[in-house]
Amino acid sequence: MSDQVSTLPVEQLDSVVIRFAGDSGDGMQLTGDRFASASAMFGNDLATLPNFPAEIRAPQGTLPGVSAFQIQISDWDISTPGDAPDVLVAMNPAALKSNLGDVVSGGAVLINTDTFTDRNLEKAGYAASPLTDGTLDGFRTFKIPMTQLTKDATAPLGVKPRDAERSKNFFALGVVSWMYSRPVEPTEEWVKAKFAGKELVIDANLAAFRAGYAFGETAELFDHVYEVRPASLPPGQYRNVTGNTALALGLLAASYRAKLPLLLATYPITPASDILHELSKDKRFGVRTVQAEDEIAAAGIALGAAFGGHLGVTTTSGPGVALKSETISLALSLELPMVIVDVQRGGPSTGLPTKTEQSDLFLALYGRHGEAPLPVVAAYSATQCFDAAIEACRIALKYRTPVILLSDGYLANGSEPWLIPDVEKLPDISVSFATEPNGTDDDGEPVFLPFLRDPETLARPWAVPGTKGLAHRVGGLEKADKTGNVSYDPLNHELMTELRAAKVAGIGSDIAPVSVDGPAEAKTLAIGWGSTWGAVKEACRRMNLAGRPIAHAHLTHLSPFADNLGEVLARYDTVIVPELNLGQLAHVLRGEFLVDAKSVTKVQGLPFTAGELVQRFTEIMEEA
Repeated sequence: MSDQVSTLPVEQLDSVVIRFAGDSGDGMQLTGDRFASASAMFGNDLATLPNFPAEIRAPQGTLPGVSAFQIQISDWDISTPGDAPDVLVAMNPAALKSNLGDVVSGGAVLINTDTFTDRNLEKAGYAASPLTDGTLDGFRTFKIPMTQLTKDATAPLGVKPRDAERSKNFFALGVVSWMYSRPVEPTEEWVKAKFAGKELVIDANLAAFRAGYAFGETAELFDHVYEVRPASLPPGQYRNVTGNTALALGLLAASYRAKLPLLLATYPITPASDILHELSKDKRFGVRTVQAEDEIAAAGIALGAAFGGHLGVTTTSGPGVALKSETISLALSLELPMVIVDVQRGGPSTGLPTKTEQSDLFLALYGRHGEAPLPVVAAYSATQCFDAAIEACRIALKYRTPVILLSDGYLANGSEPWLIPDVEKLPDISVSFATEPNGTDDDGEPVFLPFLRDPETLARPWAVPGTKGLAHRVGGLEKADKTGNVSYDPLNHELMTELRAAKVAGIGSDIAPVSVDGPAEAKTLAIGWGSTWGAVKEACRRMNLAGRPIAHAHLTHLSPFADNLGEVLARYDTVIVPELNLGQLAHVLRGEFLVDAKSVTKVQGLPFTAGELVQRFTEIMEEA
């Protein structure tokens, strides 16, 4: 089946928001991902929001078991998956009930009517069928027996009816692909590659997909189709990436530009596990991946790799950071480079494993015993996870310190088109190992002083174990300045504590200054960090277009802050801090810069929408 051209009129759109929703076993994440990939191949800009239960197989047909995937595609530069869907594909009653309230007035609702049985209606909490009781008034509703049509399409292949039902998501994908003039060849090629060696599965999925595409053309339910033209993006080669994939590639690129082998030691945890999956494919680049028996062991292996001259990395989420905290403190005391990736999720404890949150900032800043400051870097978009990973590695290597890199579930699972960079043009972050003694003892003999610091960075030398003449002591006990001998001297402990803190504080002059986007006359600043970037950017754009001046700054470095942050904050009468927590960055800004930061918070396991922020920003500005 090659790409087809519809015979119906075509309506041009600059963007559209589509949400696929169904039971957690209906393949909605795969369906949305395939639609996203086809749109990326077509040249659209896009952003996605997967939303799924924590259970491997949530209760079938129930509201908690609904899995959804939202995508916005556009012909212009976008930064969010959209506030509300223009189109909802509902595969069962629970999906309809969970998501219909989000659909824009007059939006399109495509319904798999075969699942609207009495039993399924009861599970979803419907007293009467929404297909007939007026629930769908105000929407353009398309009732399609997707399950039966999938069975009909696959029956000639000898596919059993129960097996055929597994392909109904491809039927839905075919219908929506036709509605929005998506190319079909990328999806067909993916099916053939994904299920290679399973010919009946390939044939069934392709038959369902083609049947859905043909249904859109022939069923006479639609009077026209839509097209979102390609976006005007910078020239180059693109691929569609999730945040976890981009972060893994960033670690790989950092290893290459540092000229050091990469070792990732981790214990599987949602939503960070895909980083391990991605890097486990890269053994040909000298990457070593270790799935440890627990979080503590993973941190120890990564630190051991750093001691041995590798780029040591461990990945986890909030609960794992808590378990790794003792080893992170040890890395800080040893002053060795190590990167700890925290892909945040809803907490505390097991919390909301598949939902997003930004509630680990305090944990990253303060979650260690003793005076133990370390750098904290935060990614702000799916594609920027690549750059954030390189920056975290750069700081760790240059300053010989553990660095926490914060991502979150929204970034990890969301996807965007990524312009593949020229790796040779990425920054050189290579470091030199100590190879010769750097001091003398009382008798004038050459010795190695493991804590003789670089006068500019305050970093200590990095000596690979086994280097002749450079034997030195490591461990968690306090070290004497320069010699590294165990020391209980009170003044030495104070000196070493202050030196470690000064080293981290000095990084503030080695990072990009905070930049501000927005009109010069703005008296209000919205300042965020991490994954709020897209929604804050779009909210500020809308407000400025509406004549309500507001500026936007976004922080990538959360410890230390860039040297100019205080000056930036002082320029504004009102400072608003949107966060997916209860105000952690706002608390820090109030304490460090004495600004009356206004918190805008959300802890629902979902990211902000731009519309939400416009409303909250407007309220604060009117009060001011």
